[in-house]
Amino acid sequence: MSGAVETMTDGDLAAHLAEIAGRILLDVRSSGLFSAKALGKAGDQTANQFLCHALREQRPDDGLLSEEEKDSAQRLGQSRVWIVDPVDGTREYGEARADWAVHVGMAIDGQPVLGAVALPGLDGGTVLRSDQPRAVPPAPERLRMVVSRTRPAKEAVAVAEKLDAELVPMGSAGAKAMAIILGQADIYLHSGGQYEWDSMAPAAVALAHGLHASRIDGSPLVYNQQDVYMPDLLICRREHAEKVLGMIAGLAE
Repeated sequence: MSGAVETMTDGDLAAHLAEIAGRILLDVRSSGLFSAKALGKAGDQTANQFLCHALREQRPDDGLLSEEEKDSAQRLGQSRVWIVDPVDGTREYGEARADWAVHVGMAIDGQPVLGAVALPGLDGGTVLRSDQPRAVPPAPERLRMVVSRTRPAKEAVAVAEKLDAELVPMGSAGAKAMAIILGQADIYLHSGGQYEWDSMAPAAVALAHGLHASRIDGSPLVYNQQDVYMPDLLICRREHAEKVLGMIAGLAE
């Protein structure tokens, strides 16, 4: 079995890890052993241990950055760096909703080139991956913008009003980004603060599917930085990017 795993491509490995981590998280939740308060931490740490141990076993020469792992400056000098989020949307995971995700991605020289995003809460589970893009459904007449369930960004609300776009509340960043690929939304605009693991894998998957992904000032997304805070993000269909970026710039004037 070990030999078979070692022959996996990076894309196959990312997708396999995201899928298995999702199953682990579902098992932790269905065990009935944790209170609602303890479930998120238990799931996060269990999935994180699996992902980090597996990546160090399978790709020992690559760097690693995880939300749940103590960071090391060693990754800054490495070209290939895996960036993972064991549970993106801890609240949604704990509430047994569908809008949470597992992110496994790799940045090469800071660029989001590879990603897999598992959505274990969907019926049967779904893994979207950068190396196997699918056709994105066409946009409807009225655009839809995914926003935070609890704290919709004021910029997103303002742009949605200008576009007459429908607001679609949703949980994790990964679920929001994948909603565009799945034909459930058209624009994901976030300005409330994130970290590299929140957007790296989703951005890689979005870009591979022909979507636009950038900072909200239009600058490129750059990963494996010393400061992993990444305050804003825009993922949308390419045909909407210029208009949305222009509206965001207008809000700052």
